[in-house]
Amino acid sequence: MTIYSFYIFDRHCECIYIKQWHQQDKFRPTSSAGPSGTDSPASLTGDGKRSSAGSTLLRSNDTNPSRPGGRLSVQDDAKLIFGVVFSLRNMVRKLSGPEDSFISYRTGAYKLHYYETPTNLKFVLLTDVKMNNLRVVLHQIYVNLYVEFVVKNPLSPVEHHGGEGVAVELFEMGLDGFIRTIQD
Repeated sequence: MTIYSFYIFDRHCECIYIKQWHQQDKFRPTSSAGPSGTDSPASLTGDGKRSSAGSTLLRSNDTNPSRPGGRLSVQDDAKLIFGVVFSLRNMVRKLSGPEDSFISYRTGAYKLHYYETPTNLKFVLLTDVKMNNLRVVLHQIYVNLYVEFVVKNPLSPVEHHGGEGVAVELFEMGLDGFIRTIQD
């Protein structure tokens, strides 16, 4: 069972954190045009420096190149994922009422798990199609890792524009360790 990537979107629909564990080329959409670069966007931070942890902070002035072969950049992936989540969440609310909520969906290549916090943070996890529902796991990531290491951090800003303040080392280590325990 494989976990591909993890995204956090804030209440302003901005992707503030991305962490990728496995390449997802099997199900990544391709763009019709664009320059091909040699660096993997998943390993670049907002200032263009490599990140050893594999996480990416997004800033409004990011200009990561498309992947070789016309693949979309990490920012474009995040926009597409948010668009899918936003659309499916609204469709579920319209069809079944406000008491029901969108939890996950599955395609032939991946499964998307979704959790929304009371403060409108959106946690998204892309996994192998064989994974069971991971809504409880996303809730645990929020309560035990995000709140403890990001929200309670006195140096972290209240609003995380461009992901500023989310990539706390303790949060990243805890997230990586927690995900590795799920995969085993």
